[in-house]
Amino acid sequence: MRKRLVAGVAAALITATVGIGVTMASAAGSVTAAYTSESDWGSGYGGKYTITNGTSSSVNWTLTFDLPTGSSVGSFWDADITSAAISGGTRYTAVGKSWNKTLAAGTSTSFGFNGAGTGRPGNCTINGANCSTGASPTPTQTSASPSVSPSVSTSPSTSPSTSPTSSPTPPNPGSRLIGYFPNWAQYGRNYHVKNIHTSGSAAKMTHILYAFANISGGRCVLTETYNDYERAYTADQSVDGVADTWDQPLRGNFNQLLKLKKMYPHLKVLLSVGGWTYSPNFSQTLANPAAFADSCYNLTEDPRWAGVFDGIDIDWEYPNACGLSCDTSGFGSFKTLMAALRARVGSSYLLTAAITADGSNGGKIDAADYGGASQYVDWYMPMTYDYFGAWAAQGPTAPHSPLNCYSGIPTAGFCTEAAIAKLKSKGVPSSKLLLGIGFYGRGWTGVTQSAPGGSATGAASGIEPGVQDYKVLKTQCPATGTVGGTAYAFCGGNWWSYDTPATIASKTAWAKSQSLGGSFFWELSGDTTNGELITAMRNALN
Repeated sequence: MRKRLVAGVAAALITATVGIGVTMASAAGSVTAAYTSESDWGSGYGGKYTITNGTSSSVNWTLTFDLPTGSSVGSFWDADITSAAISGGTRYTAVGKSWNKTLAAGTSTSFGFNGAGTGRPGNCTINGANCSTGASPTPTQTSASPSVSPSVSTSPSTSPSTSPTSSPTPPNPGSRLIGYFPNWAQYGRNYHVKNIHTSGSAAKMTHILYAFANISGGRCVLTETYNDYERAYTADQSVDGVADTWDQPLRGNFNQLLKLKKMYPHLKVLLSVGGWTYSPNFSQTLANPAAFADSCYNLTEDPRWAGVFDGIDIDWEYPNACGLSCDTSGFGSFKTLMAALRARVGSSYLLTAAITADGSNGGKIDAADYGGASQYVDWYMPMTYDYFGAWAAQGPTAPHSPLNCYSGIPTAGFCTEAAIAKLKSKGVPSSKLLLGIGFYGRGWTGVTQSAPGGSATGAASGIEPGVQDYKVLKTQCPATGTVGGTAYAFCGGNWWSYDTPATIASKTAWAKSQSLGGSFFWELSGDTTNGELITAMRNALN
């Protein structure tokens, strides 16, 4: 059974592009830093420090700042942050990641974090000097890209901006690489948490979305408890080669995920609520959004599986629009729900959402307040796939995940570029938008022409009608062309469309030009045993 994605939300507020308050710092011939408050909701905020090398030499940087007692840093990205108690509060020390700890002359980089409490950063120093007046450099190397092994992050990370401050350009997109792990893939697909490790995918990903929890009586509930926390794994099936025992308090996927996180400390896991099948139940939550938020948080923080989850992802398909059923909850319902979740989980808990990618005029993006709700989420995942498929049994054949709205596309606005443009026009920051990739193809049979736009007689045979995994299609029906920035294949009267490593590279290049916050995909079991598509995504993001 496949549950299709097309709307949602999620956890702690990461970055925005519109600054609320900015303290400028400038000193010729020195290394300086400037703090920007990018969002603020009273009891918490999102902040960013931008470090500028105004010298003629490349330098390494270390930045410190203080927070008063009762305030703290939660999630952070693009730096490694440690803390130490001081009189009256806490001192935080930030050191750049492997890719941005060394700054070439005349360039800048930044790191961000979410803070909790009413206190705000103060007493900033950069390389031991006041951030505003700057520090004299200690030359390091002539290259802005040090040759060192990447460090392991404990939080989502994004690529730095290395543009000269005299000629600012949009920052590079984030390097978040996020994938869905369905809690039913252990059945017909025989895909387990161990496969995330053995395929090499765990080392390349930043977040895993565990799909899906359901909604019952307006509350979050688990849907597959046997796989979730009961299933016993033998030694050969287990992530670390250690078998479960009969008296073990926690087994199943949750225990395996804990083992995976121990092996890969940078990985974060979110519980995804909803999906195509369960989305009609979101209407129940609007009677008491606070109670729904409380139930979801309590579910993820259940002591029986403490440490598994780092956040909540909402996949509502679709607020105030039609999916499996039609929702009439109103334009503001989605914002109301997300506000309740953020209020409950606080600033340091991840809150994300998979949302519609309908870029048409008057379409699903226009039906709900995604712009207003964006202040509450760390990022959105517009589901830029499933635009076209064999539910239109006679065709015309068209790519299910087009990047561009090419000439002749069956529906105007049904492409990635249109969706991203519309969401930006609603006020959603680029850094909170991710590029979506499908690890599967959609196809028709009874097709007589290779080019897109042909007629068909029905759905091609696959793992389900009209759907097949990339790992099968790459050899069963290799790509014969591209349209709209994605691949298509014509073989034996069947017409398929799917993404390949090559189209992933070109799509990611486009995402970088848009300063997007990374990429996500549906879903892990569709990839090859050596993680071919995930590798392509990571290589393209780096």
